[in-house]
Amino acid sequence: MAFLRHAAMVAWKDLRVELRTREILSTTVFFAVMLVLVCSFAFVEKVPSIADLASAVLWIAVAFAGTLGISRAFDRELHGNTMRALLLAPAERGAIFLGKTAGIVFSMLVVEAVVVPLLGVLFGAPVGNEPLLLVCLLVLVTIGFAVVGAVFAGMLLPTRARDVLLAVTLYPVATPALIAGIKGTAALWSPGDALPQTLFWIKFLVVFDAIFLAVSLWAFESLVVE
Repeated sequence: MAFLRHAAMVAWKDLRVELRTREILSTTVFFAVMLVLVCSFAFVEKVPSIADLASAVLWIAVAFAGTLGISRAFDRELHGNTMRALLLAPAERGAIFLGKTAGIVFSMLVVEAVVVPLLGVLFGAPVGNEPLLLVCLLVLVTIGFAVVGAVFAGMLLPTRARDVLLAVTLYPVATPALIAGIKGTAALWSPGDALPQTLFWIKFLVVFDAIFLAVSLWAFESLVVE
């Protein structure tokens, strides 16, 4: 219970800062919306499969906006050297990692809540098909992406080229989760019975998230200390 309480305190700290400044949400939501708008003008009349296009645009927007949010969430800790203060707090390092990750997941889900209806309007994607499965895909991909991103962002925090290095290290590792999201969403928005294929990708994401969450909780302390 102490572990979860400390994680919740770190997440609530990040959320309070974000609610006061609205820096991450305004940047990531604007970036994701602009990307969807540009793609809608460029591709919507030239691609035969709207489901494939809309799912690809969704996860490209989420990945890019999520990278901005992850980078900014850890950059904040540089000001006033608050990352050192967090690490010196009487709490497990895993709880600090979990709290930071929860804040990132929340901001990414807000972006997705804006982008998904926009895809329905601009691309005609059937976003109302199996909403529970769509939510499962969104949440699972977001958790996996945020977990991987939080580990690398924490590790790269002291480096000067952290923004470039974050993208270089994050995307190769998080690509399986993004591919699962693209395939699962495309199947969900395609005509016909896509339930078996969607459930396969959901199961894959559950395993992916569990493995990387366990490894990240174990490795975070040594990575940030180094």
